[in-house]
Order: sequence, then C-alpha cells, then structure tokens
Amino acid sequence: MKAQNDYDRCLDTMYALGRFGIVLGLSTMETILENLGNPHKDFKSIHVAGTNGKGSVASSIAHILHGAGYKTGLYTSPHLVSFNERITINNVNISNDEVIEAFYAVEAANTGERSATFFEISTAMAFYMFSKKKVDFAIIETGMGGRLDATNIISPVLSIVTNISLEHKSYLGSTLAEIAGEKAGIIKHKAPVISAATQDSVISVIRKTAQETSSPFYLYRHNFKVRRGKEAGVFTYYGIHATWHNVRTRLLGRHQVDNAALALAASELLMAHAPLLNEQNIRKGLESTTWAGRLEIISQNPMTLVDGAHNLMSIHTLSQYLKETFSGKKITLVTGILDDKAYSAMFKCLLPLCCRVVLTRAKTERSIDPNTLLPVARALCADATVIDDIPEAIRFAESKSAGDDVICISGSLYVVGEAKAFFNERAKK
Repeated sequence: MKAQNDYDRCLDTMYALGRFGIVLGLSTMETILENLGNPHKDFKSIHVAGTNGKGSVASSIAHILHGAGYKTGLYTSPHLVSFNERITINNVNISNDEVIEAFYAVEAANTGERSATFFEISTAMAFYMFSKKKVDFAIIETGMGGRLDATNIISPVLSIVTNISLEHKSYLGSTLAEIAGEKAGIIKHKAPVISAATQDSVISVIRKTAQETSSPFYLYRHNFKVRRGKEAGVFTYYGIHATWHNVRTRLLGRHQVDNAALALAASELLMAHAPLLNEQNIRKGLESTTWAGRLEIISQNPMTLVDGAHNLMSIHTLSQYLKETFSGKKITLVTGILDDKAYSAMFKCLLPLCCRVVLTRAKTERSIDPNTLLPVARALCADATVIDDIPEAIRFAESKSAGDDVICISGSLYVVGEAKAFFNERAKK
C-alpha cells in the first residue's frame, strides 16, 4: 500500500505541473541531467520527430533492435492508460517502483532557475532509467517540434523526421517551412537523417539542415521505397543498400507500410552501430511490432477499434482505412476532440462514412464541449448524440449496433486511453 501511495503521489505531483503549460528550451534539462551525471550520454540514441507516425516508427525500431539481441529503451508520449507506458525497456513498461525511483532522482536534480515542466521531468526520468538499466540503444520520440524540445539534449546516431503538416502553430510557426525548421532541429553533426516528408518546401528545409550539419540525408520514395503486395501489410522493400521481398508488418493500415519503410531504412543505417542486426532479425522484429491505440481492434461483436487520429492528416488516414476495410458496413463513430484541433475539417472527412456519431469528451480541460461539436456533426450525419462520459458513450454505441456493425473510437489519444481503460476494466469482471 505504501508503494502504491508513493506512486500515486509522484504522478499527482507531475500531473499538477501540467497547469504551467509548455515551455520550450533546453537550459532546465541541461541542469537536471548534469546533476544526474548526464545519463543521456550512457547509451546510443535514435531521435524521432514528425507530425504523424512517430510512435509506430519508434516502436518498430525498438522491436527490431531488441529482437537482434540489444537491450533497448523506448520513450514515447503521451500514454494511453498508464504513465509507465512512456518508458519501456525491451518493450516492457517500467514498474511502479521504477517510476518512483526515477521521479525522486529527477526531483532532487531539479535545481535550475525555472522548475521543470511535466514533459521535462518525464524525459529526464526516461534518461535516468535507461542509464541505470544499461540499455544499448534508446529510441527517443520528441514531444513537440524538435529544436527546443526537451528530448533534443541527446546526440543521436540517427535522426528521423517522419512527415510534417501544420500543427502547434503558436509554438512552431505558421508555415510548413517554419515547422520543418523546428523539426529538423534534431539533426546533429554527421548523424544520418531519414525522412518521409513529401512537400517540396519541407524537403528543402530538411535537406539544407542536413547539408549544414554534414549529415547524410535519405528520403523515402527517392533513396528507398516499397512496393505493396496483394496481401495487406506485405511489401517489397527497395532499400538504401538491400532489397528484401515479402516483408510483413502486422500494424493495420496502408500508412503503416510507409512507417515500416522508415524503420527498415533506419535498421540498414544502424547496422554500422549494431553488428548483430541482419535481414532475418530485422524482418522478425518488424513483424512482431505492436503499437497500442492506433487502428487497434479491442473488441468483437460488434467489431470495435480505437485509433488515436487527432489531426487532419491522421483523420484522412483513418478514413481511408475505414473506407477500404469496412465498405458496406454500418459504422458508429465515438469521438471527442481537443480544443486546438480543426474539428470541422476532421468531421467533413470522417463523418460521411458513418451512420451514427456519439460526441463525448475526455477528462482533460483541453476537451471541446461536445455540444459545441453537435451542429457541425449533425450537418454531416443526422444521427448525432452527445454523451459526455466515455464509458456511457461506448455502451450507447454498442446498444445501437448489430453484431456485424463497426464501432470506431477516435479523435484524441485521451479519448482512446479512457476507452482502453474501460475495456480493460470490463474484461476483469
């Protein structure tokens, strides 16, 4: 009981820091990490930035490296159900006791002029734990942007910029080129960089940054590419140095083949630092990759899937998957949106595919009141209902759905997290 109380107290203290918002800059991280003995210098790191796909790519690389025999850390955000999900070692969440230990170590080191934010604390905790557990490699996902992100204290052996769209404009800039400049800030001297960017203005910024840092630059569809097979998730990879046929990812959606291509290109380049990597364990690692909350089927009869799509780019991807996979099926959408999202454009893309929408909201002050969403939703889908509570919204959707219908829960990772917690609790009964 004492350990649980300590764990809860640590998380309560950290979550309370959220009210101070987001502060970009590295000086506070530098102080904390110096006080901790610079744990981020004790392992090789891979840095992943971008708008969408960061988690899938990072998780794939972690599974590949672990499968090859390397002790591997993975730091991602946000979590869905438990804070521990943010920090994994060999694809296993750290324990509550390890959360407590890492928090107290970082709290004692938090002596700078400005107290650390929630994200800075959790990032330092990850570095502390990766060092203590003596990981060989750590895959680090940025929180926001890149150049001034708390994670950008590392000197990675490889940088990845997945793709870029307009997001967090008040922090990162109002144009794609400005946002690209922030994301490209993770590129370090002579460390290779991989990207799946498609816009000329974005590619130009990343290429220029790579040239300025003497970093080899590899662009998806130019320096490496894929050809999809007839079976979903199966493809041929035409790589930087190798060609691999009949590669498979178990992650759902056409976009996951694109993410897999980035992970495979990363694996090719990591062979210089990880001699145990070979085609066989790269294939096995990719195929073993899971990534919770992204086109994840969590229940049957009716089939229920959750997807953390929360911006226009990811909503387009979700819509494409629903259209291709569930054509002719009745789809009920359970959705809640955060206050910085273009919900009208998101709804125009997704709601025409649905026969019913249930508007809800996650337990965060950033959630939009679903009654605000209702007029926009009703203009696109006549059967629109507001149910604030997520478990109640899910139960309502189930009551209105036949066994061969589909329920899709999306709009925010916070909504997906609460949905997964609901299904987890119900499974225990």
